[in-house]
Amino acid sequence: MIDWELHENRGRFASLMADQLDDALFQENERLDAIVDDRQYCNVGPMHVRSGGQLDTVTIAYETWGDLNSDQSNAILVCHALSGDSHAIGWWDRMVGPGKAIDTEKYFVVGTNVLGGCQGSTGPASLASDGKPYGSRFPVIQVEDMVEAQYRLMQSLSIQQWAMVAGGSMGGMQAICWAAQHPNAVRKVWCTASSSAHSAMQIGFNEAGRQAILRDPQFQNGDYYDGEGPIQGLSVARMLGHLSFLSESSFAQKFGRKLQDKEQFSFDGSIEFAVESYLSYQGDKFTKRFDANSFIALTRAIDYYEIKSLESAQCEFLFTSFDSDWIYPSHQSAELHELAQRAGKTSRYVEISLPWGHDAFLLDGENQGKLVKEFLSD
Repeated sequence: MIDWELHENRGRFASLMADQLDDALFQENERLDAIVDDRQYCNVGPMHVRSGGQLDTVTIAYETWGDLNSDQSNAILVCHALSGDSHAIGWWDRMVGPGKAIDTEKYFVVGTNVLGGCQGSTGPASLASDGKPYGSRFPVIQVEDMVEAQYRLMQSLSIQQWAMVAGGSMGGMQAICWAAQHPNAVRKVWCTASSSAHSAMQIGFNEAGRQAILRDPQFQNGDYYDGEGPIQGLSVARMLGHLSFLSESSFAQKFGRKLQDKEQFSFDGSIEFAVESYLSYQGDKFTKRFDANSFIALTRAIDYYEIKSLESAQCEFLFTSFDSDWIYPSHQSAELHELAQRAGKTSRYVEISLPWGHDAFLLDGENQGKLVKEFLSD
């Protein structure tokens, strides 16, 4: 029997006023960017990636908060989702920070930008040994390669074992890979709103986003760094992402069939509905901070990802999911919990009832926070 634990908050959505839900959705759109650039950079050496490719040198951008105690027992690694970065107290401000569940006054918290990213770590936009951007020459990477680079950073920081590795979505995949790849290097894993492998639908959404980029005339086979680049395709890819991040109820409550700055249809090919304007804004904003080649590299990595067993793991697990998350549905987290139980590991699974879809893992500090505090205190 599956040891499931449900949060019975089924009436919660009905009690939320429309303006409260709107506030939550607007919070989803805002990132707490760093006031100053506190990123540090670690050269972790050359890497042979699992696909067979080679990187002559790899740099990992990271940030830290708090102090490492004398026995090094309070280090926590926070892994980001696809569009995140090393600034964990910004994109996960409800969970990471002073007094939060991942308390930066109690723990030494490390956030990294993943291998293949575009926020300081080596990725397709980085310069190769010939002084030119990798572009189309960047090798195919997998989630396991991201974890290997993080492991080398861990060694450079002289950390022997993480008290916890945590992450949601792609970050949850990294956390699970930590347990499988480096079982002695982590005591606890918290994985939220994630899966053991992508379904056909999840792969399909990623492929639609990739095709929007690949078919942009400015893509130029990935070697576009001397020009504008495929910003139109990347914008459309992000629009697709936003459609999957939120729930149908969220869209209905926030937008419905509201018109944008008009009282009746224009019938002139311009933006008619408020939701069209919202998606266009989100897509265009994304192109200011993200690289199209990184989008392709990272979505392919999470499509390749598959965990079939947790037999090698030596840690305890906490899995959480959200009942309104249709792109990473709860049954996928339940399947991870089953994998852990079949391997004889201590594992807990909790489904949380909130109306915000996949983005709930970023918006919810109350339910996840309580569970993570309990998990860390055990």
